[in-house]
Amino acid sequence: MSFGMMTMKSTKSYSEKIELLREKIENADAIVIGAGAGLSTSAGFVYSGERFQKHFSDFIEKYHFRNMYEGGFYLFDSLEEHWAYWSRYIYINRYMDAPKPVYENLFKLVENKDYFVLTTNVDHCFQKAGFAKERLFYTQGDYGLFQCETPCKPYTYDNEAQIKRMVEEQKDMRIPTELIPKCPVCGKPMTMNLRADDTFVQDEGWNIHAGYYEKFLNAHKKSKILFLELGVGYNTPGIIKYPFWQMTARNRNAEYICINKGEVNVPNEIRDRSIEIDADIYDVLNDLLSI
Repeated sequence: MSFGMMTMKSTKSYSEKIELLREKIENADAIVIGAGAGLSTSAGFVYSGERFQKHFSDFIEKYHFRNMYEGGFYLFDSLEEHWAYWSRYIYINRYMDAPKPVYENLFKLVENKDYFVLTTNVDHCFQKAGFAKERLFYTQGDYGLFQCETPCKPYTYDNEAQIKRMVEEQKDMRIPTELIPKCPVCGKPMTMNLRADDTFVQDEGWNIHAGYYEKFLNAHKKSKILFLELGVGYNTPGIIKYPFWQMTARNRNAEYICINKGEVNVPNEIRDRSIEIDADIYDVLNDLLSI
């Protein structure tokens, strides 16, 4: 199903939208949360500015990186330096808690509902906030997993202990050579389990959770279902945004909500069953909880 023009923004006030959204959450038979990078940004997981300076001042001084992403794509001269950078990157974005309780507040809103989460985020914030593991589908990987760079087998490996050792034992922007992660099957270097190209490993866990998501959608094809899109932009709209539009259009009982500061759109075809809120997600969730 294709969509035409986007509508003009709703004339409802912010407070009216908050009241309406709270009502829709309470009355929905099921809720599908689609979460993009904007949700973690709202929680304080920002990749530039003071947070970047605090943890990467030495790399900034040497390479003049402007944000964590630039360092993440840089081809370092050695794996020791590569993993010194990436271990810090993973540690602060996967194993440290987010500065703001955005995910915890979201869980408070839906914990007693029949919900499922589809996310492109790789920082594991949902499960840390209390969301049930069997109700989560991380489509793009997890900072907490290694995979073989080849890959030789469709396996992934938990990296928490290794990452913490790399952070603790690195000196002069290098980890000890013996800490470079190697595939336990073939001995080749490991890499992150992040979807960047066709070497991304969709392991057994990935496939199981893809099945959970499909089963949830099939069970609610005709239900009063709320598609709640949070912080999703247009980098990968085919994963969350476009499917949410299509499923809302096909099911007359479905409704679509888009919350994203600075970037909200609703197709004409589902305008009558949609709400767009151009605001910080942290503020929106706080306002919903205060009603």
